[in-house]
Amino acid sequence: MSQTLMYIVWAIAILGFAVLEGLTVQLVSIWFVLGAVAALVAALCGANFTVQIVLFAAVSVISLLLTRPFVKKWLKIKAESTNADRCIGARAVVTERIDNLAATGQVKVQGAVWTARSESGAVIEAGQTVTVKHIEGVKLIVE
Repeated sequence: MSQTLMYIVWAIAILGFAVLEGLTVQLVSIWFVLGAVAALVAALCGANFTVQIVLFAAVSVISLLLTRPFVKKWLKIKAESTNADRCIGARAVVTERIDNLAATGQVKVQGAVWTARSESGAVIEAGQTVTVKHIEGVKLIVE
């Protein structure tokens, strides 16, 4: 390939990866931008195609490995607990017989009535006290 063509290829790669980075929410291609810049510099210095590719790959991988811990810490998404999460582990009273096969069952927990299903699949009669194990969609899974 001609040197002029390689300049164009690396410039397009830089722009492409930069645009991709701008369109994403998290850092996914910034390392490839750095690798393409290194390869473009190598092309400008007269390096052959193989050297440019190796440099692109090496700089991309090294920059990923060096910056990943910082980026991971910076972009750490903290899960926000909801009011419903307070139900997990709470005691509830079965207000309607819980039968997974019949798709019936309700419990009252912390003053609110929820649709409920049995974790083990066992039928649980109304009036019994159960423990909320987890939430699946809008149903409490109880035992």
